[in-house]
Amino acid sequence: MKTKKVTVMALTIAVAMILSFVESQIPAFVAIPGVKMGLANIAVVFALYKLGWKEAAVVSLIRVFLVSLLFGTGATLFYSVAGAVLSLLGMIGLKATGLFSSVAVSVTGGVLHNVGQIGMACFLLGTDVLRYYLPFLMFSGILAGVVIGVLAAILVMRIKLEV
Repeated sequence: MKTKKVTVMALTIAVAMILSFVESQIPAFVAIPGVKMGLANIAVVFALYKLGWKEAAVVSLIRVFLVSLLFGTGATLFYSVAGAVLSLLGMIGLKATGLFSSVAVSVTGGVLHNVGQIGMACFLLGTDVLRYYLPFLMFSGILAGVVIGVLAAILVMRIKLEV
């Protein structure tokens, strides 16, 4: 892998971590627990479009691991990995078709992230009662996905990279 690509990936991971930290400092703006904007996904969508799917996966998974290690708990890691993996698979698959915009790809990622987290919670807690919480999280995933997708699209258009 080229040095320039590794450097861009490292910077993208750092930006994702900073966005995760900033988001953790923002008070909840809705009364539903777990609803977040997912600002770090700006970096993941950017990496997916500018660097490729493998690099986006590395950026996402390293960010999840480091943020969980620095700011979370063991449980945080399980929930985050489940959400990130499902989100990545959906975004990679949708982007590969070439039929969808970065906004649609981001919305898919936001919704699937919530599905992955609820699935992991149901598994870890041994109950499926949490599935009733999913419609609220899916709605927030759609809204956040639109915002993140638009912001990522702006960055993809404005930042010229040759790696």
